[in-house]
Amino acid sequence: MEDVRLIQGNEAIAAGAIYAGADFYAGYPITPSSEIMTEAAKIMPKVGGMFMQMEDEIASVAAVVGASLAGAKAFTATSGPGFSLMQENLGVAVMGEVPCVVITVQRNGPSTGLATKPGQADIMQIRWGRHGDQSVIALTPGSVAECFLMTVQAFNFAEKFRLPVILAADEVVAHARESFALPKPGMIPLVERKKPTVSPEKYSPFAADADGIAPLAAFGSEYVSHISSSMHGPDGYSNNDPENAIWRINQLHRKIEMHRDEIVLTKSYDIDDMDILVIGYGATTGACRAAVKEARKRGLKAGVLQLITIWPFPDKEIEELAKLVKTVVVVEMNYAGQVAGEVRKVIGSEIELKRVNKYNGQIITPQDIIETLK
Repeated sequence: MEDVRLIQGNEAIAAGAIYAGADFYAGYPITPSSEIMTEAAKIMPKVGGMFMQMEDEIASVAAVVGASLAGAKAFTATSGPGFSLMQENLGVAVMGEVPCVVITVQRNGPSTGLATKPGQADIMQIRWGRHGDQSVIALTPGSVAECFLMTVQAFNFAEKFRLPVILAADEVVAHARESFALPKPGMIPLVERKKPTVSPEKYSPFAADADGIAPLAAFGSEYVSHISSSMHGPDGYSNNDPENAIWRINQLHRKIEMHRDEIVLTKSYDIDDMDILVIGYGATTGACRAAVKEARKRGLKAGVLQLITIWPFPDKEIEELAKLVKTVVVVEMNYAGQVAGEVRKVIGSEIELKRVNKYNGQIITPQDIIETLK
């Protein structure tokens, strides 16, 4: 019998983490992500995992990095101000190629802002919040079901590609409730990190295989390894040689670029005969689909592209669909059009670009989009 539940988005994220095999959570409560922490506190000990409430978000990511290096599937959850505090240690995770998952449930800001209201203004921070040349994978769910499924996907990406993955939900999706049939164990394939096959004396923690990914031994095992946040060579020890720096930075990007088409996830609706392409992500997806349905009743041939992977940016997917239309409309809950700016880079200046933005803590409605489509 199916396990069908009326479940909240945040609860679905926690359930997805457990399904993916997460066995360590460290975090600090913050609206509107706190239910993830509450669920982790209840469930983690029951499945043999460990839950820790930390003194702040800086310590939370430090604990997650340490637990992952010890062999755990580790994650944490936060929102805007907490995510800001996490950036330095997330940089350590990037440089050390540490697999982990960070959920940030976006809210209206800046600073404390409207702490219980939705926003989508952290897109650029998610990509560029850490200094230096670096890259992460970021996914954004548009429904409660996707909260579960994309959490599992986030863990799979983190473990496979050995890097931090950001799950960027928003308050609307995180607090929505929908009926969802939880997949049975084994229905969704799970990825485990690549382990070294060479003898311990030959192991180098950053010596990548042909797929761009280096095997990762657990701290405390027979493999002795050194992982540093400083520029380092394949052996993990500091190396300030310019040629080594080129290799190291290239490697951080190359493993994502090599697997780009596997990582970039999108969904499209009603695109076969469209003249207008509507692009949305997260909570705006539902409003985009409803608006397009109503627009078609009025004789406007519009279609929807839902961005699930935000970083790396779905430039090829947008470019292909933009060739079919005269106008692209980007819908997002921020002032500047953070995704719209990336879309403009892709489609150039010849295709009309329109924006639907709202940044008052209220969700964008189908009617808001229809006004622009008209």
